[in-house]
Amino acid sequence: MSLLWTPAQLAVLAKVVDLNGFSAAARALGVPKAAVSRAVADLEKSLGTKVLERTTRRISLTHAGRLLYPHAKRVVEESEAARAVIGKLHAPVTGPLRVVADPTYGRVLFTPLVPRFLESFPDVPLDVSMDVPEDADGWDVAIRTRSSAEAGFTFRLLGAPPALLAATPAYLQQRTVPGRPEDLRPHDLLTPEATDPPQYRLRMERGTQRAEVLLSPKLAVNDPAVLHAATAAGLGIGLLPEFLCRQGLATGRLKQVLPEWIVPPPAALYAIYPAALEADLRVQRFVEFLAANIVPALGVTGE
Repeated sequence: MSLLWTPAQLAVLAKVVDLNGFSAAARALGVPKAAVSRAVADLEKSLGTKVLERTTRRISLTHAGRLLYPHAKRVVEESEAARAVIGKLHAPVTGPLRVVADPTYGRVLFTPLVPRFLESFPDVPLDVSMDVPEDADGWDVAIRTRSSAEAGFTFRLLGAPPALLAATPAYLQQRTVPGRPEDLRPHDLLTPEATDPPQYRLRMERGTQRAEVLLSPKLAVNDPAVLHAATAAGLGIGLLPEFLCRQGLATGRLKQVLPEWIVPPPAALYAIYPAALEADLRVQRFVEFLAANIVPALGVTGE
């Protein structure tokens, strides 16, 4: 006898015992009484022993049945628990989707997308905070510049904001303007956190040319807003997300340094959410919307 049907047969046995009858078990399971009788008979045959004593008035467990019953009961409980879990996946989730975003990237890149998302999905309200706490309490989706390596989280790469080197005209007037990547070394550099502490390894490209410069930053910080503020204050040459420099470049308050060289993005942007919410339709719609719409905002405008 194949063991494939043993869990189902055990579940039938538990129903017969719990409801004290084959007819009652058949009604509860939505099957003919003959199917219930056959399941118990096949179980006894596969085990090689009787598990039920049947009379015209009652049924009772044999010694083997009493040993078997707790296991049969657990099969029923686990089946019901599995159905409940799957039911939650398809159950509609109500309430606002709680979103937290890195302040710098959130205000510039995400904020303009909020009205568009609400117009596209009016049935998904948002609760937005420009903050990213370290724990997952109180939010459903986080937009930040580092993926989560923690178990229980899922992340989606949204894109990497293009970067450039910039400084104020006043700073550049006081120093020799760099003409080559290696000319950056004597300058005051403002960079993200050091890649080779205490130094920052800057890789650059120009066509087929490659350059790598190891720099000792005057300021290294993981907040691009702080780097932008320090650069705008004339403290040095900043390695910055391009979108933060657009206005400064357009008005002449900032000037791009080594514009013919491409600087790799210092950070990528991710949407992170608990794995338990992966099937949540609100999360799916929101993350897909971000992936489709935030990337154009990361592009260079040519200003």
